[in-house]
Amino acid sequence: MSDAADLVENDEGGAVFVWGMAVSCWDTGDIVGRRLAAVQLVTTGAATQIEAGAGFGAGEATVQRWVAAWRRDGIDGLVPAKKGPRRPSKLTPEMVAGIKRLRAGGASMDAIAAATGVSRNSVWRALGEAAGAAAPEAVPSASDDTGRDARELTPLARPAPRDEERQAARRGELAEAPPVICEGASLPMAGALLILPTLAATGLVACAEEVYDKAKSAFYGLRSLVLAMVFAALVGEARAEGLTRLDPVDVGRLLGLDRAPEVKTLRRRLERLAGAGRADQLMAALARRHVAAHPEASGVFYVDGHVRAYHGGAELPKAHVTRMRLSMPAAVDTWVADAFGDGVLCWTAPPPASLVGELARVATTIRDLVGPDRRPTIAFDRGGWSPKAFAELGAAGFDILTYRKQPLAAEPRSAFSEHTHKDEAGRVHHYWLADRRVRLAYKDGARRRFFACRQVTRLDPDTSHQTHVVTTRTDAVAVVAHAMFSRWRQENFFRYLRAHYGLDALDSYATVADDLERSVPNPAKRPASARAGEARRRLAEIEDDLPERLPAELAAAHTEAVAHVESLNAAARGVPARVPLGELHPDAVVHHGERKRIHDAVRMATYNAETALARLLAPHYPRADDEARSLLREAMRSPADLQIVGNELHVRINPLSAPRRSRAVAALCEDLNSNDSAYPGTELVLRYSVKDA
Repeated sequence: MSDAADLVENDEGGAVFVWGMAVSCWDTGDIVGRRLAAVQLVTTGAATQIEAGAGFGAGEATVQRWVAAWRRDGIDGLVPAKKGPRRPSKLTPEMVAGIKRLRAGGASMDAIAAATGVSRNSVWRALGEAAGAAAPEAVPSASDDTGRDARELTPLARPAPRDEERQAARRGELAEAPPVICEGASLPMAGALLILPTLAATGLVACAEEVYDKAKSAFYGLRSLVLAMVFAALVGEARAEGLTRLDPVDVGRLLGLDRAPEVKTLRRRLERLAGAGRADQLMAALARRHVAAHPEASGVFYVDGHVRAYHGGAELPKAHVTRMRLSMPAAVDTWVADAFGDGVLCWTAPPPASLVGELARVATTIRDLVGPDRRPTIAFDRGGWSPKAFAELGAAGFDILTYRKQPLAAEPRSAFSEHTHKDEAGRVHHYWLADRRVRLAYKDGARRRFFACRQVTRLDPDTSHQTHVVTTRTDAVAVVAHAMFSRWRQENFFRYLRAHYGLDALDSYATVADDLERSVPNPAKRPASARAGEARRRLAEIEDDLPERLPAELAAAHTEAVAHVESLNAAARGVPARVPLGELHPDAVVHHGERKRIHDAVRMATYNAETALARLLAPHYPRADDEARSLLREAMRSPADLQIVGNELHVRINPLSAPRRSRAVAALCEDLNSNDSAYPGTELVLRYSVKDA
């Protein structure tokens, strides 16, 4: 909790130690004693309000209120306020009869609530009483018609053990343990449940269950495994071994189980999924779902390669790692993002990887996603420069958008004019642009051909630097410039995933045999050519110093030297420039990326879900451009109360570090509540709020 203080808590109660000595303790259910321990830590300086709040599962503002109440009223100020008398129920017999008539007429629950002036939960209770049955997933509670439960929640409640179900799974009698919500107050990391509505929109769980067969018997089903990876990533542990640094009970509450799967369990199950070889199908299913849900972002696709350095013991093919400025064993992934920079799909490029070589597969994949009638734009950096490839993409029905490589000359200053463009977020961008037609020469076999396109040049008025862009698009010049310079969105995608989602993690050191038939440079070619070149050079130097008429002995030596040089030249020509890989390395291997692709699918969907939350948050938070993601990370790592009220699961998040941040997340919660998303595997409708916001 702090350098001086530690908190120990279990089913029997808790205790606080300062410099190793017990200073306070309490029994389970002793709310006053527990709050007093937190107050004493703050007032004695053994811990700050932030540290005490984190240790006791409460927000800084909550601890501050406890301290103020103790200073004002002493111990009495820490006693929980008693609930006032319940208001008379609006559900009179006449009201219940009216609700029943409306329902019989086909009206929805929301329509009935609006017509009768009561809450949706009250409508459900009226219908349940009329039918004489309880709704599934409901827990008896003393609720009023506002939907709030009058029961006192247990702080840091622990889920009930599920030992019998584990034994049933071992016997083959249970395919998957159903989620059971653990109700309680200030449950650590429960704010991570904010991700569920937008995660459901990505289709991650649905696509995984569609692609992979369910285990015949397992306590942890596919849904639990995927959600465990998602929640771990959201709280900063994106790799499988990160689960060892998280309390399994805390993660288990989020899954509706008593504890999270162990690392060995997660790895074993993922290895089994990898053995099916369907990671590409999972990626394709997510891509189809994404493109169908976001047609407005499917006009431009950004393509780039990401190099993952390999630090294992196997001898893998090398690739240039730009950020390290060296060549080392690595694997190269090709990533495709939409117009907003959200991930669409990725795959591992076969060695030797190049962006030019990947463009044909990119075109085929995108065509399968968007259909035959659309003409999307493929945007990439100079690594994909190839006028011949541009012509092939144009013939296949795509526009290209890239930076020009080695422009012939700078544009004159008089060619530029100012242009403006308003993006999807309402921001106005100003550009100084020049626009003209160009022809790019390339060789097609023995013939020389030309690719006609458009060159848009951007001028930086401060430095006079010019950036040249080539494209086949015909829309406004400012639109073209904005689409090209929005490529930073994909770079930000890589940067964020590397920092927070473990993009560079190998996730597995498994290898598979390389393609032994693929052609590789022959290492014997260079020394043979070097020997022949050195012999020719030395012979030329000697011949420069020889007289016109040579003595017989010198003439014979010269003839012998010329013959030796010719033999070296012939030997060099006889060494092939490229040979099959199997002749050089019969045991060559490459990284087996199947497990990596499964992890990447989860990371990509989680990033896209977090991005969707950030966009929903933007209208409610003035500093969203700079702080939206940091605010979401704070909210998802915050404790929250979980409570079932009727057929709803209420997630009440503790106040955040500043009132303005709490208000912004509260507004986000209202937006999420309008979607009526259900907790996965149940019919419980999620209802989010922020305490005291």
